[in-house]
Amino acid sequence: MSSSSLESTALDAGTNLEVPEENHAHGLEINDAFSTDEDLETDVIDLPKIVSAVRSSNELGRKDSEALPSTVRRDPSDLTTRVRRGSLPSLRVVTSDSPTAERDRFENVSLSPPPSPFSTAGLSPNQVPIPVSPTSPISSGSHGSPKSSHNQQGPILRSVSPKPTYLSPSSTIPTPPSVDPVSPASPSLNSNFSRPSSSIAGPSTLEKVVSKTRPSHLPPKQREEDLKHMRVWEEMMKRSREAEAQKEQIQQERRASKEVAMADAIGIWEREIIPDWRAAVRKTELRRLWWSGIPTKLRGKLWFQVVGNGLALSKDAFRTCRSRAQRAIASKVFPPDVMEQIEQDIVKTLPTLHIFHPDHGPMYQDLKELMCSWVVARSDEGLGYVKGASQIGAMLLLNLPLDQAFITMRNLIERHCLRSFFGGEGSDDDLEAYYRIFDTLLADGMPKVYFNFKQHHISPSLYLPEWIRPLFLNHLPFEACARIWDVIILEGDSFMFRMAIAVLGVLESRLFFPDRKELLDVLRGENKAALEIAKRTGVAIDHSARYEQYGMSEEVLWARVSEMDEWWRETTWLRLIQRELPDL
Repeated sequence: MSSSSLESTALDAGTNLEVPEENHAHGLEINDAFSTDEDLETDVIDLPKIVSAVRSSNELGRKDSEALPSTVRRDPSDLTTRVRRGSLPSLRVVTSDSPTAERDRFENVSLSPPPSPFSTAGLSPNQVPIPVSPTSPISSGSHGSPKSSHNQQGPILRSVSPKPTYLSPSSTIPTPPSVDPVSPASPSLNSNFSRPSSSIAGPSTLEKVVSKTRPSHLPPKQREEDLKHMRVWEEMMKRSREAEAQKEQIQQERRASKEVAMADAIGIWEREIIPDWRAAVRKTELRRLWWSGIPTKLRGKLWFQVVGNGLALSKDAFRTCRSRAQRAIASKVFPPDVMEQIEQDIVKTLPTLHIFHPDHGPMYQDLKELMCSWVVARSDEGLGYVKGASQIGAMLLLNLPLDQAFITMRNLIERHCLRSFFGGEGSDDDLEAYYRIFDTLLADGMPKVYFNFKQHHISPSLYLPEWIRPLFLNHLPFEACARIWDVIILEGDSFMFRMAIAVLGVLESRLFFPDRKELLDVLRGENKAALEIAKRTGVAIDHSARYEQYGMSEEVLWARVSEMDEWWRETTWLRLIQRELPDL
């Protein structure tokens, strides 16, 4: 039946169908639920929009049915309002990410709404009525009827065919699990799909099933419970942020007081320590002052004095080795794989400082020359480059001139422990001895961690070289490393092992995972949970200080070192050295 004949039928009945103004927007709501995906060549139905439209139609139709005269009332079973032409093909409604899991629950779902009062006005099954004002352009268009002049006192019903959208039988309709179908539930549908009353105002269907406080694979919470838990979570996060801010403020105050104390103590350094640095070993108060950190402007001078020149290198040693390296590079004799290792290691050296960056770093060329010269000097002994050496060279360059940094680096790495880790003569046997020493110290100080490592077959060889070779620069904050270097240069190899035990002490609560891989991830600074927490709390991830994400700062480390005074004894270190390395 055409729209003009339908309008004539309604008007010939002598009835002026008045539709309230609030109903004008409901006629085309169903059209909005149909669309076509041109890219996938499929038709899409927005089921929640259909449900909302039909509910509105039922509620308003109930009120309007009483206003319809008996002359146009017909049996609801005669005509049924349909949302599109033709019969619907079989549809599969998918309510989860796994279509197979839900396929059988939503086979052959009918999208036809219950009979509406508008169907009694004589509309065809393929038409949807919309209210139109007599003065609107559509009422006076080509589809108008000559009898439309009979109805000038209110809006009239005009039929409009919906968008001819067709679905293939294989089309799927993504929809939330709690959306109830419009037609009566078929036996294949889940009985839990109850249809709430449309008169109750509340959250949308999607809001009911999406929970922010429960994983998606679990049943949704009640809305009130979900909101309550969200408020609790937000309050917890607020208190956590306040605690972190307070903690950061305390640390800043400690740093400020430390800087003031170091500035006040410069006179003592210049009068009592610089003339004779060995006084810091003899006098307890001076030793304690040294352990608190050397002032920055005096650090390089004291490092050069304390490390000394046991190798008796001349002042021209650096220039000689640099010239040899330059000639080797120019003649293409310098091993290209070694040069590649050096360049790759420099890129990873203190990246947050940006001063050793290959493109714009002002000290990149100095560090590269230092490393090439060091490799040439070691080549006389048949040794080559070792990963981690650029970190030591970079720290020395930040505090010493280039020639002094070369001499200090050569002598520092010639200390027995570092030489063993950098591949000196007989280093394999010496390394095994140092691993046994470390295991003994770990068993004495942290027996639970020791036994857990033994259970998971985690030996010091898996993590200790990554700490010792760069002297902790790849894992700890720069300020903490500078202070650690001050004490290592004064105390020697024993403090490296003491600091390694202190690092494990800070990580102790994370070292009881039942999985070996998780334990190794923590030791490498790659624990996913800690990284995620750092991202959520806004902590910047410094890849040159991997343990900073664990809350490891200078204050935390030194607090742990102080706690070790109860059991750490230098005599124990000496006894272990004599037992494991009797020829030293």
